[in-house]
Amino acid sequence: MTTEQKHLVKATVPVLKEHGVLLTTHFYKRMFEHNPELKHVFNMGNQQNSKQQTALATAVLAYAEHIEDPSVLLPVVNNIGHKHTSLDIRPEHYAIVGRHLIASIGEVLGQAATPELLDAWTTAYSQLADLMSGHEKELYQKQVDRVGGWAGWRPFIIRKKVKESSEITSFYLYPADGGAVADYKPGQYISLRLFLPELNLLQPRQYSISCAPNGEFYRISVKRESGSTHPDGMISNRLHKYVNEGDLVDLSAPAGVFILDEDVTSSAKVFISGGVGQTPLMAMLEGALSNPRTQNHPITWIHGCRNEAVHAFKDRLLEITNLFSNVNPHIFYDDLEEEDEGTHRGWVELERIKKHVLQGQADYYICGPAPFIAKHYDYLLANGVPKTAIHFEEFGPASLNMN
Repeated sequence: MTTEQKHLVKATVPVLKEHGVLLTTHFYKRMFEHNPELKHVFNMGNQQNSKQQTALATAVLAYAEHIEDPSVLLPVVNNIGHKHTSLDIRPEHYAIVGRHLIASIGEVLGQAATPELLDAWTTAYSQLADLMSGHEKELYQKQVDRVGGWAGWRPFIIRKKVKESSEITSFYLYPADGGAVADYKPGQYISLRLFLPELNLLQPRQYSISCAPNGEFYRISVKRESGSTHPDGMISNRLHKYVNEGDLVDLSAPAGVFILDEDVTSSAKVFISGGVGQTPLMAMLEGALSNPRTQNHPITWIHGCRNEAVHAFKDRLLEITNLFSNVNPHIFYDDLEEEDEGTHRGWVELERIKKHVLQGQADYYICGPAPFIAKHYDYLLANGVPKTAIHFEEFGPASLNMN
């Protein structure tokens, strides 16, 4: 890009701050009207709740702000790249997106979108697309190079369907071709694709793998969304109601950057989850305990949910604590008759168990709804925990930017 083009792109930052979501909403509407086949690729639930539009607006704004040195965005590029490979996004999709994004800038900005500005954004987008697709090519290659790895979609058989609580059910997924199963990092997710008759669309959804790598199967643990007719809950509810043992589903290879740091051998670990947010943390817990280098280090497990009936993996946690004395659980129930040392009434409040939470040389992993993450992230920072020791995952398109 020329210096003048960079200045033109940066000059749009105030507009993007004020009207970014308007622009991306227009963009998605335009793209799906002209290329409806992409509705099979994108999560249409995130279109209805505006999460995808907001996430894209945030990304476009960040790119414009750092147009002179996009390398500072590499951690974001890596995170988005993992999500894209999990959804089988390919270079040809970038060409379609670029065409509609530039057209949307022209249509939303009107006369302010001069030919020079559109040329500058065309060049900027081309640069970004090359950066993203180049990185994703490397990620796809790494997936294929693993034993049992693949790129794109692969059929799996549901061999077991196990009810974990009144709301959460686990699905044990084995490759239909009888081949090997690629290992993964505890905390990663897979995409599952089903046909939704209600929308007449194939739809992908990303689910955390809820067990440590085992070489045989993947397990996802899915919450049923009671009474939901919104696309957000349609795949989850279809899995609960209509998908049974012996059925086939399509999966993408494991991906994701929210992972257990298995290279840290001297620190305690504190896992903090709300609701179904415990699924990636359960894989991390099992992963830490199966690693000889970390299995004896102090582990604090903190989880919050409404009551015992909705508490998934309660028996598994009891089994783990009976086997490993270094695992210290603290469970918070909104509805609880009697408290004890490890079971607390109310929402998760780290201050109430401060001596168990604030440990020297600890790594912290948080997963749950965005307000849950923000609350506990802020608490840890306020109590002297460095940012580098706090890791978090927000389900769906990211709306948090705290690291």
